[in-house]
Amino acid sequence: MDTKLPPYATVGQRIWFYGFRVICGLIFFFLIAPILTIIPLSFNAEDFFTFTPGMLALDPDAYSLRHYREFFGQGGYPWIGLLIGLALGIAATVALKMFKGTTNYFPIVIFAIIGLIVGKLSGLEGEEWMTPMRNSLRIAPVATLLSVGFGTLAAIGLSQSHVPFKGAIMAILISPMIVPLIISAAGMYFFYSRIGLQGTFMGVVLAHAALGIPFVIITVTATLVGFDRSLTRAAANLGANPVTTFFRIQMPLILPGVISGGLFAFITSFDEVVVVIFVGSAGQQTLPWQMFTGLREQISPTILAAATVLVAISVILLTVVELLRQRSERLRGIDPH
Repeated sequence: MDTKLPPYATVGQRIWFYGFRVICGLIFFFLIAPILTIIPLSFNAEDFFTFTPGMLALDPDAYSLRHYREFFGQGGYPWIGLLIGLALGIAATVALKMFKGTTNYFPIVIFAIIGLIVGKLSGLEGEEWMTPMRNSLRIAPVATLLSVGFGTLAAIGLSQSHVPFKGAIMAILISPMIVPLIISAAGMYFFYSRIGLQGTFMGVVLAHAALGIPFVIITVTATLVGFDRSLTRAAANLGANPVTTFFRIQMPLILPGVISGGLFAFITSFDEVVVVIFVGSAGQQTLPWQMFTGLREQISPTILAAATVLVAISVILLTVVELLRQRSERLRGIDPH
């Protein structure tokens, strides 16, 4: 999209130039405004879902972290987890320095965050919000691994020229993105009831994996469009077997698409509520399920704190996806901007 209006533009072109930007701005506003509204409300010191006069007057006493304290609970061992995570991160950084000669402090940050989360979630059995959070963090990673594995293999298989009915197979594989969730959930409920997966951890994981596979297929297929297949033929001519060729030649080039698809699958599983209500049980109650229950039975502002945490996680993951997209385009010689 052109960012500047040329001096010879006609009146109609000028109207469209500025009108198009106004339309885009309005769409962006109506998409973002509801999300941004809940963030300041989550700091409300009162048990209200509206802005109090004190909040509108920017009175510091009208703001509080009480809903975040209720959300995160009082138990767990966050500081112990943080210390263990820092130790593991420092060890990983030293190992990278010794064996690869690179200085990278990224493992310290990652291990510290993981240690903090794991420490906080440890010993919180029975907490109103942390138990569903722990269930979400148990289900989403396993579902993501299954989605990435099956989705990547499906995308690579469908990229081969000799596969028949590729269009029909692709349509079937990405159908979970198109079919309304309530229909998919009802179908999974009746199917799982017959094979004994209804109300089990594995049943919820498989259901979420089925919802995440289309995202992996689409992102990996996009990275395979620019893949030079002469590289795999050259590796085969040099004696590499198909497994070695896949992990040493093909996987490094499609890795940004695989990671992007995995992040989308993780977000889908972490935020999903309809399917888990149908195929799950009380033992698999996830964070979105707890939020839905809270809205229906008790309108607690703690839900706003939980929603803000989910928004922050989504923003972080989408930022990673965008950085990976730019890296993938740079590797293929395309200007990411």
